[in-house]
Formats: sequence, C-alpha cells, structure tokens
Amino acid sequence: MKEIKAIMQPFLISKVVEALKLIPGLPGVTVSDVRGFGRAQAVGAVNTVAEGAVEYVKKSKLEVVVPDEMAEKVVEAIQRNAHTGNAGDGKIFVYRVDDVVRIRTGEHGDSAI
Repeated sequence: MKEIKAIMQPFLISKVVEALKLIPGLPGVTVSDVRGFGRAQAVGAVNTVAEGAVEYVKKSKLEVVVPDEMAEKVVEAIQRNAHTGNAGDGKIFVYRVDDVVRIRTGEHGDSAI
C-alpha cells in the first residue's frame, strides 16, 4: 500500500478530486487547508498569511492511501490536474504503508482501505 500526500494550490483542489473520483476503486481522500512556505519567498503572493515575522502561503493538502497498483494512476492524476507551470504548484509525496486497520471492523491491509 502507498500513502500519497499532495500539497497544492487551493483553487485546484476540486479539479484534482474530480479527476481522482474517475479512478475505479479509489477508496476516498482527505482534504485539509494548510499553510507553509517553500524555497521561493511568498512576499506579495495573493494567498499569504503573516504570523509575526513569518509569511505563510495558504495551500490545500490531499491525502489518500491506495493499493500499490493504484498509486501511479493517483500520482499522475494529481500532477496533471494540479499543474499550472508556475512556482508554488506544490509537491506530491509517496510513502510506503505497512498496515491499515479499519477501526469499525478490525480488518487489516488492502481490505481496510
């Protein structure tokens, strides 16, 4: 199993989720509003939040755990639909997941996602 996390522009999250919903068997996603900064300075950016001397950029984070064979399709859909070509498009992270447990039933592994 793989956990895929993507940090992206908030205005593209709906487009990305709609593309992901077209992938057969996708178990579901979690979306959060987050803030942070990258290598490029956020000075003058539209979606910034100042906290003291630090200026953060508002982003959206998408998280999903999928079977190994689905991971590449998910990454491709995110990259294709979150891409603008501009600085600040975001990042996609892919992690190996050892186990998932469904709290309600106690199921483990792929059947729990």
